[in-house]
Amino acid sequence: MLDWPAPVQVKAGYTLRSLLGADDLPIETTQGASLPPCEDFNLAHHVGDNADAVAFNRDILQRVVNKPICWLSQTHTTIAVKADAPQLGVEADAAWVDNDQWAAAVMTADCLPVFFCNDAGDWVAVAHAGWRGLAGGILGNTLSQYTGNPSSLMAYLGPAIGPTAFEVGDDVRDAFMATHDQSARAFSPGVKPGKWWADIYALARMQLQHMGIQRIYGGTHCTFNEADHFFSYRRDGATGRMANVIWIESE
Repeated sequence: MLDWPAPVQVKAGYTLRSLLGADDLPIETTQGASLPPCEDFNLAHHVGDNADAVAFNRDILQRVVNKPICWLSQTHTTIAVKADAPQLGVEADAAWVDNDQWAAAVMTADCLPVFFCNDAGDWVAVAHAGWRGLAGGILGNTLSQYTGNPSSLMAYLGPAIGPTAFEVGDDVRDAFMATHDQSARAFSPGVKPGKWWADIYALARMQLQHMGIQRIYGGTHCTFNEADHFFSYRRDGATGRMANVIWIESE
């Protein structure tokens, strides 16, 4: 579960690349079914993993969440949708929930997952914010689905690639600078000309604060450097995906 002061009925968390050490979960196994390079708790079908292995792993997560999970077809869009079916049949990279019937989820392996909830605990969301989505407005589009005051929301930045591992080119920096002048503070010169170290956590914080969200938690991990815990596409290429899930418990 996340370390944030969310209302008690709001539940959220992210999976790790392995189930080892998961003795406190209400499941009968501490071993996922995926084999290398997706070892062992991969939740994505699109990475070349065995379909039965993914189904086995998703069933474990389903039992932990104890309600149906809405899985998105993620393509680095800026589209946010309501989670109300197992598969929505549309491409989207964020999902929100305002009831206790469904769980929203996004998958990541370096991109930034951003969790949201309001103070009343009756609206939650999670967004998949790669650099394209983040620069394009995925966070703003997610928040546009909330009808309340943004000041009543809090956010949590889940595990993503850290600022000492995320090297990008001028095109990425320019994409952020085009919409947020202060974005320059999130980039430091790389080793080669035209290269920059990007702090995706700082970029997300700037955007969230600009939108009126001041309570922002998390942002302490690096999926690239913490190989024992997280999948990383930039580190490994062929690899699995973690799931980032949020839901509202029934009273």
